[in-house]
Amino acid sequence: MEVELGIDVATLKSEIKKTYARVSTTPEEDFIFPTGRAWAEDLGYPEEELAEVPDSAVESFAGVANPFSLGRLEAGERVLDLGSGAGTDSLVAARMVGAGGGVTGIDMTPEMLDKARRSADEMGADNVEFVEGEAENLPFPDASFDVVISNGVIDLIPDKDAVFSELYRVLVPGGRIQVADVTIQKPVSEEGRRNIDLWTG
Repeated sequence: MEVELGIDVATLKSEIKKTYARVSTTPEEDFIFPTGRAWAEDLGYPEEELAEVPDSAVESFAGVANPFSLGRLEAGERVLDLGSGAGTDSLVAARMVGAGGGVTGIDMTPEMLDKARRSADEMGADNVEFVEGEAENLPFPDASFDVVISNGVIDLIPDKDAVFSELYRVLVPGGRIQVADVTIQKPVSEEGRRNIDLWTG
């Protein structure tokens, strides 16, 4: 599938998966973007909840900001973590919403999902699940979630209209979105839009 950007979306997704598989399997590698617990702490993640998240998840944290800076989640809320990666945000959210709430993390990278599931087991978080899927076609019924959180994911997806349409569909009326992401202030050149390395981080 080609989007207006002149880039093959299947190739782009494949390269993104490769990059984030490496973040999962070799988190000590030097990436172009910051990773790990110290980075999450620098971003101001809630200390109490972050301290409970196993190192196995946080070592592969690759967020760009802190979606919880937009507000704490409330007990009992149903939360979707779009692009959940190794599970740091999902596991923080699971602690915030408590046993009466639930968190579903969705990601397209199997290695990240495996790590997230193992970390949830290690933490004893039974109110969180991780699902393989893509943001442009969410495998959930309408009005499934009270809140969507996302961190550094939407910027990687060319068809942002499809993403936001899906988020609107799966949110309950009056639900909210807490997104931490990268934005640009100036148009990107044609050459830049075709450069997969710029898309993948």
